[in-house]
Amino acid sequence: MRNWLLPEYLEDVLPAEAARIEALRRTLLDLFKVHGYQYVIPPMMEYMESLITGAGHDLDLATFKVVDQLSGRLMGVRADMTPQAARIDAHLLNHQGVTRLCYAGSVLRTKPDGLAQTREPLQVGAELYGHAGVESDIEIQRLLIKALHAIHIDGIHIDFSHVGIFESLVQAGNIDANLEQALYQALQSKDQSAVAELAKGLDGKIKESLIHLTTLNGDRRVLEQAARVLPNTPAIQTALQSLAQISQALVPLNVSVGFDLSELRGYHYHSGVVFAAYAQGYKGPLALGGRYDEVGVAFGRARPATGFSLDLRGVATALSPATLPKAILAPSEMNVDLAAKIDTLRDSGEIVIQALPDAVNNVIELNCDRELVLCAGEWVIEFIN
Repeated sequence: MRNWLLPEYLEDVLPAEAARIEALRRTLLDLFKVHGYQYVIPPMMEYMESLITGAGHDLDLATFKVVDQLSGRLMGVRADMTPQAARIDAHLLNHQGVTRLCYAGSVLRTKPDGLAQTREPLQVGAELYGHAGVESDIEIQRLLIKALHAIHIDGIHIDFSHVGIFESLVQAGNIDANLEQALYQALQSKDQSAVAELAKGLDGKIKESLIHLTTLNGDRRVLEQAARVLPNTPAIQTALQSLAQISQALVPLNVSVGFDLSELRGYHYHSGVVFAAYAQGYKGPLALGGRYDEVGVAFGRARPATGFSLDLRGVATALSPATLPKAILAPSEMNVDLAAKIDTLRDSGEIVIQALPDAVNNVIELNCDRELVLCAGEWVIEFIN
């Protein structure tokens, strides 16, 4: 085996692409900062209990696990930074009011995932804690749209759902855990016949409502249709009203909005509105998010929470090939005036590479298209032929 080969679905990011991804990361974090979201850097590894708390079985399967040689306890390499942010809010900051946090860092997953089909996504996200109203959901979604626009992604489409609708039907029908899981799987694949078969022993209204969920997808008219065909329970009406209010609030941001009420992504993790952002040129969602009010229970503080995250490496897959900015080559001589000129150029943002004596200074490899030359006692920039 060649010792320079990497494991499957892990790869190096070379200079041009790495520079672009870093620029995108800085753009997003600067945007989050001016909106009041404070940057945190959680550790790469934690005890398993806190890494997957409230996040469901899927995250457990996605997490690489190791034994801590200091404590003997099972640790995991983070596969998602959202639970870590929730832990920081609950235990380290311990604010009584609203907390806004953001993060950016690599996560590791046991199987390839996302747009880049990598096991090491670069996850960037924003989370809002301490507010249960639809207004905080709207703030998060508006921030997501601004973030995508800031990194030059247009033609954005947001798909919404609300896990409270399915949850309300489960409770109204007294559906046990096994049947609930089976129905969840059938709804995710929009298998209407499987839903009908699974629900055949349920109350007629509940059965029809579950079947309706497989077809309730489309534009804003879906919400009107859902109000007609689903039970008129307070939970379902509140969910539909929240979705309507959110979609109306996003109109000025020039994005298209859709609804898919059978979409239950993160059902065991989320507690309200869930959403996914799409754009032309991408085969899957760019960003995922939603409300997850219950995650803080395991940390001792049941704080309302809503947020989103995206994989910057995945976002970069549909962008045009990255290129590095051209540099200026300076001669290797030690000269006070030359050193001052180099410093001035670098302070202005230019890349200046000073040649090394007795070395191959290939202008193509160094990515230089200009050079500093001494002309009439002054150092000036000339293009390299």
